[in-house]
Amino acid sequence: MSKRTESKYKINRRLGVNLWGRSKSPLNRREYGPGQHGQRRKKPSDFGIQLAAKQKLKGYYANIGERQFHRLYQEAVRRRGDTGENLIELLERRLDACVYRMKLAPTPFAARQLVNHGHVLVNGKRVNIASYKLHDGDTIELKPRAKEMALVIEATRSSEREVPDYVEIDHDRMRGRFIRGPKLADVPYPATMEPNLVVEYYSR
Repeated sequence: MSKRTESKYKINRRLGVNLWGRSKSPLNRREYGPGQHGQRRKKPSDFGIQLAAKQKLKGYYANIGERQFHRLYQEAVRRRGDTGENLIELLERRLDACVYRMKLAPTPFAARQLVNHGHVLVNGKRVNIASYKLHDGDTIELKPRAKEMALVIEATRSSEREVPDYVEIDHDRMRGRFIRGPKLADVPYPATMEPNLVVEYYSR
C-alpha cells in the first residue's frame, strides 16, 4: 500500500530512534545512521537538537511536508494554551493519524494511502484528504471493499500496539469514533517526542 515500504525506515536510522516501535525496523540491528558516514558521532548543537525533534515528529506522521507542518505549528500558536500540546492535538486530529490509531493500517504511510485512495468515510461521506481535521464525535468507517483488504485485516490483528482511549473502534464492523483531542501524555508514542523543542525551533 505504501510506496515507502523500505525507505521509510531510513528515517529511523537517520534520527537514531525506532519511530513506530516496529520489529521490522533496521534500527533493531544497526543503531547508527545510514550511509558511509553513519557511524560518526558528534555532540549536536542546541539547533541540532531542536531540528532533530522537529524531524522526528514530522517523520512519525508519515513524513509530513515542511510547509504543511509549519501551518500546523502556526495554528497551534494561535490557539489558547500550551503551543506544544496544541501541536500534538492538531497532528492527532488528522484523518490519516486517526486511521492509524484505530489500527486500520499497519503504518502511518499505509493510513495515508488508505485515505488518499478514497477507502475512508467520515460521518458517512467519502474523504480522500489525509490532513482532513476531525472533530470530537466524528465517525470513521472503511468502505466495504477496504474492509476485506489483507493489509487492513493484518493491522487489526497486530499486537504491536494498542488503541488509545481518545478513539474507539469496532474491528468487526471497521467503524469507530474520534472521541476527543489528546494531550501529549495520552498519545502512545514508542519514541520520546519533544514538541517543546519544536516550538523553540520555530520561534528562534
